[in-house]
Amino acid sequence: QVQLVESGGGLVQAGGSLRLSCAASGRTFGQYTMGWFRQAPGKEREFVATISSRGTNYLAASVKGRFTISRDNAKNTVYLQMTSLKADDTAVYYCAASGRGGIYYYTGVADYSSWGQGTQVTVSS
Repeated sequence: QVQLVESGGGLVQAGGSLRLSCAASGRTFGQYTMGWFRQAPGKEREFVATISSRGTNYLAASVKGRFTISRDNAKNTVYLQMTSLKADDTAVYYCAASGRGGIYYYTGVADYSSWGQGTQVTVSS
């Protein structure tokens, strides 16, 4: 399993931007499909974005056009650039790594075997 540590969360006004980072341990980071999920109070964890080992990415409809996922394999890091933030984006954001094989992307919580501790994003309206 890979160890994941998120950073970059915080409080931002609606319309603002944040960049989340997720640093991973291990020498095989480049082989993993990585994902970002979020969980708001009282709601289930939901898919936000994913990127395969080949760089193919997919975003949830609710964030498409506002969020971008990218990875830097040399730094063992995956990023989530968030722009035009809305109050509905308020949640704890989690980074995840899939052990299913990295050439595809996955959108289900059950597809991911390693999770970070989460970072809080709060958007004030």
